[in-house]
Amino acid sequence: MDASLFFAAAAALAIVIYVLADGFDLGVGILFPVAPHDEHRDRMMESIEPIWDGNETWLVFGGTLLFAAFPIAYYVLLPAFYLAIMLMLFALIARGIAFAFRSQTTRFRRVWDVVFAGGSLLAAFCQGLILGGFIQGVPMRDGVFDGSSFHFLTFLGVLCGIGLIGGYALLGAGWLIWRTTGSLQTFAREVGHAALILAAAAMALVSAWTSFTQDAVASRWFDWPNIAFLAPVPILTAILVGAIWRSLWLPNEKLTLLLSIGLFLLGFAGLVVSLWPYIIPWNVTIWDGVTDAKSQLFVGVGIALIMPIVLAYQAFAYWVFRGKLDGHQRVLGAPFETRNTFSRGKGLHFS
Repeated sequence: MDASLFFAAAAALAIVIYVLADGFDLGVGILFPVAPHDEHRDRMMESIEPIWDGNETWLVFGGTLLFAAFPIAYYVLLPAFYLAIMLMLFALIARGIAFAFRSQTTRFRRVWDVVFAGGSLLAAFCQGLILGGFIQGVPMRDGVFDGSSFHFLTFLGVLCGIGLIGGYALLGAGWLIWRTTGSLQTFAREVGHAALILAAAAMALVSAWTSFTQDAVASRWFDWPNIAFLAPVPILTAILVGAIWRSLWLPNEKLTLLLSIGLFLLGFAGLVVSLWPYIIPWNVTIWDGVTDAKSQLFVGVGIALIMPIVLAYQAFAYWVFRGKLDGHQRVLGAPFETRNTFSRGKGLHFS
């Protein structure tokens, strides 16, 4: 297998896993301000408490892999999106602090609610700004970034940011439908409609804007015979949007989350089709940007050792904390029940 394709696929996999895994817990934070009761917010935070920090492992993994396997992409993309990346990281740090302090306070509880929700919104929006700037293309001269510090502030980036907020909220709603019961589950089903409308509308606008402003993308999708082969992607996306809409009130409680993941995967497939084979649109391909042969061997061994461990750890964490918050779960085969795990000022409890 071509080493460039292998490393590009590994980087793409890390990005996809991060977006899906961290997406639903960012979505829970995005939905935080509109939850009807403080008890609901307690349960929302409880639903992601055991696994949220492990989800962000993939962000570190993806950044490290980009630096090691495609160094030119790292030192061009980092200055291009430096401010957006720093804002995103500060937002993620603020979420972590809010996680730790919210359950231990009563006086400043509302403050930490705002920090948790604001950090989730800002992180999602910054990721959209980065995505929009990446799709639009990164200017280069003599092998380095040739643009301003605010290159990432584009109309396309704003559309992508709004779309990611809607998409993450949809993942968060699907997660809550699966993991919770009663009035909180009903809230998640209801808010899922608004999240789906926002995500679908943003996807359509981003696709249309990109096609009108990027001749290479328009040619990739609409020239013959490409249009015949690629037409199933938008058709399947439209069908999936309709299926998610119906699934929000169906008895199968996992369906909304699974279909929402499918919507993200179709969006990612469309992104790959539009930008292939560039690692820095529209200047550097994956073959031009890959590192030297000795570094490839070192990075390849690292991926072979680290990625299975991270996957196994995360799968085990999800398995241990599976099931309803108000129902019975299993840890290493032994049933136990979790209740009121975020009582004010008392931290995490198991019964």
